[in-house]
Amino acid sequence: MIKLLTIIALASVACKLLAGRWPWEILSGDPRDRNEKKARSLLGLNADAGYEDVIEAHRRLIQKVHPDRGGTNEAVHEANAARDLLLARLSDRRGS
Repeated sequence: MIKLLTIIALASVACKLLAGRWPWEILSGDPRDRNEKKARSLLGLNADAGYEDVIEAHRRLIQKVHPDRGGTNEAVHEANAARDLLLARLSDRRGS
């Protein structure tokens, strides 16, 4: 049992040295993908949404969560962050 734990520990350290990430970080997926999925969910968009779709979804969400309409500043910040993330990913895809 100790040999197995030692092998697992050495394999984990080797993975960190070679890939720059721990094995459980690799298995859990890319955090950027999770953040993009969360942003799309917040704005109610599909994966194939374009620039205009993101802007329109953001505008609709802001109308609902704006503090002047009973929303909170935090909700506005989340909506803005989601918009910014998705627009940045769209521009990254166009540039590559």
